[in-house]
Amino acid sequence: MDYSDKEKRRLANRLSRLRGQMEAMRLALEENADCTALLQQATACRGALDGFIATVIEHHVRQHLVDPKQDAAERSKAAEELIHVVHAYLT
Repeated sequence: MDYSDKEKRRLANRLSRLRGQMEAMRLALEENADCTALLQQATACRGALDGFIATVIEHHVRQHLVDPKQDAAERSKAAEELIHVVHAYLT
């Protein structure tokens, strides 16, 4: 995958935020935080991960499915890979 430097920085920043949120959630659990605080942290983590996934999916679509340089067989393979991953994520 050919990510631009800007895309790489954006994805790395999102992963760093996610790591921080996961650590905050772990600490909250250790400190016996109430359920609401844990759920808020968990939903923040999920949002960060969903954003990461959406960005990677968008990149995949642009690079492998709509790029006119890709031949039909490569596009078909890329589509099947994406379908498999999205299906696994949603089920």
